[in-house]
Amino acid sequence: MLPPSLPFNQDGADFTFIDLFAGIGGIRQAFEGIGGRCVFTSEWDSYAQKTYAENYNRDQHALNGDITQVNAGDVPNHDVLLAGFPCQPFSIAGVSKKNALGRAHGFQDETQGTLFFDVARIIDEKRPRAFLLENVKNLLSHDKGRTFDVIRRTLSEELGYHIHCKVIDGAHFTPQHRERILIVGFREPVAFDWDALSLPPKGNIRLGEILHRTDGSEPLLPWDGDRFFDYEACKVQDKYTLTPKLWAYLQAYAEKHRAKGNGFGFGLVGADSVTRTLSARYYKDGSEILVYQGEDRNPRRLTPRECARLMGFPDTFRIPVSDTRAYKQFGNSVVVDVMAHTARLMHQFLVQETLEPELPLQAAMV
Repeated sequence: MLPPSLPFNQDGADFTFIDLFAGIGGIRQAFEGIGGRCVFTSEWDSYAQKTYAENYNRDQHALNGDITQVNAGDVPNHDVLLAGFPCQPFSIAGVSKKNALGRAHGFQDETQGTLFFDVARIIDEKRPRAFLLENVKNLLSHDKGRTFDVIRRTLSEELGYHIHCKVIDGAHFTPQHRERILIVGFREPVAFDWDALSLPPKGNIRLGEILHRTDGSEPLLPWDGDRFFDYEACKVQDKYTLTPKLWAYLQAYAEKHRAKGNGFGFGLVGADSVTRTLSARYYKDGSEILVYQGEDRNPRRLTPRECARLMGFPDTFRIPVSDTRAYKQFGNSVVVDVMAHTARLMHQFLVQETLEPELPLQAAMV
């Protein structure tokens, strides 16, 4: 028997949701912003858990670890499932053999061993009203499109959801090119339309809007203190400026590849720039986004606070982990404004009174 959706307006919330592969809560921020209440969180990385707990310590539920160890039946009923699941290779070998043996090869077989399987088994068990899945743009082309085809068939044909997919560049909202695929699904057919999403033109927001201000107007954040910015000297802390050795290495590396006709190398940016994609490896050398500091000074990395701003997190967001961990966390996160616009587009279909709770299969067949 398939469970019905939870009723709305629990504790004043419009709807309930769960946050899987939660990272540091970027998708959660968006759905709380439209009136949702989180009832379950799963994130396996202990450092991301620390950041998440620091910023969402009002939770009344425990922060769960490895989702592969969670029984789907133990997940609370919810209206919306959110998941920024990692992209892993899908093994589709053996399907023809299973056909020959007369064995089923639905998502249990095709996605077993991948983290998408855990998303699918929870959707199958709990039958939420809707879901939002986020992944890298390359999911579409991975394994010549076969990976995405397995995901699409699992969600629509195996689980019976109506899905809507769109690739959105974060550059509509922040000074960073960051293309991600969003997969929205609804249990019932609704008039959801990505074309109704109003996206500001790319490039309207430039890097200077998120950089620390050296004119004396940088906001004082007590939770940051002077960790990233020297308020007395009105400058970014010197530790973020590249050492002569590292700067010389990056220049030599770029020159070597230029000589071979390749485009590899550092990305030097200024206040009027839109940056490359911030990656989880940014902590290593910061080469994809290096801020120009003039001819007489080496460029610098972004500070973790600037990375938070680049991803759309407000300055109230706490960064309780080391710089290395913070760079990884923001590089793995989502552009909050992209999620917020998607959440607003989904909202009307999450609160419509006309959507009846799903009937048990036996009753539906009568």
